[in-house]
Amino acid sequence: MSNDDTARGTTATPRSWNVALARYRQPDNRRGAFEILVTAVPFVALWSVAALLVTNGYWWAGPILAVPAAGLLVRMFMLQHDCGHGALFSRRALNDWIGRAIGVLTFTPYDYWRRTHAVHHASAGNLDQRGIGDVDTLTVAEYRARSRAGRLRYWLYRNPLVMFGLGPAWLFICQYRLPVGLMRSGWEPWISTLATNACIGGMAALLIWLVGLGPFLLVQGPIILIAATAGVWLFYIQHQFEETHWSQGREWNHQNAALHGSSHYDLPPIMQWFTGNIGIHHVHHLSSKVPFYRLPEVLRDFPALQDTNRIGFRESLGCVKLVLWDEESRRLISFREAREARGARGARGTPPAAAA
Repeated sequence: MSNDDTARGTTATPRSWNVALARYRQPDNRRGAFEILVTAVPFVALWSVAALLVTNGYWWAGPILAVPAAGLLVRMFMLQHDCGHGALFSRRALNDWIGRAIGVLTFTPYDYWRRTHAVHHASAGNLDQRGIGDVDTLTVAEYRARSRAGRLRYWLYRNPLVMFGLGPAWLFICQYRLPVGLMRSGWEPWISTLATNACIGGMAALLIWLVGLGPFLLVQGPIILIAATAGVWLFYIQHQFEETHWSQGREWNHQNAALHGSSHYDLPPIMQWFTGNIGIHHVHHLSSKVPFYRLPEVLRDFPALQDTNRIGFRESLGCVKLVLWDEESRRLISFREAREARGARGARGTPPAAAA
């Protein structure tokens, strides 16, 4: 039996998946350039039209045109994401410089983000390595062990109004202005964030000079806020679903975390285009160097992956309430489920220390 045949099943080894997906990893430079063109040109055109209309008194054009423009900005971020994995172009230097340029548009310092994202890929689903490049997730026991103030902070952090309201704006507009989490990790994160900040400032100054402060804010503000919210939602749903995977110590391995801890977010074709197929996230975590435009090919050629962790849009809305990892049932649960489980243990006469 070939490695491809083995990988098509559910008992594939890391080696068999590595061999099976190797033929999908080679980037096509012409395709990469094409994807940038069909994303950046419409984005610039929409921004320009919105600014022209706003400066002529049609202020409503900014928020309305911000929706498709934000979709294109999300796609720009996905192109930057592929650059970070060396998957958009065959040369690393070209990936890096294109990624840095896109980072000015997405308000995301490329080299800093690439390092934190690499940590995410190396530790996703590992209870022993949380805190960088992921959504903070506590186990039920850890949550109960916190003080009342600590539980309140986590409850606020996980509140949808914070996670998808204030959180995206804070992350992209404020937090990414400094190398948070890597401040003592050498000069690269600092150079990345400060150079990106300078370029963002220069770009903003030029646009304000061209169209004025008011029109600039009416156009750029909604675009970055909508795109940031969409980006955070996508990242959230990629790993925060009921049957996700968390483990620790020797139980953790990359393949299990990729296949069982990453979702297959089944979106309509138009949304797949705007999101750069990032919903096929379990395949991306299996082999991050597969270019985004080849991820559907992997699903086509390996049918066993099509239904793995498959989540539709309606189903994904219910994942917002899942906030704690229950190590007993090995699934994400809500605060309410955690309270009910604790009450049930108490009703069965479980000693208070154990129930806590």
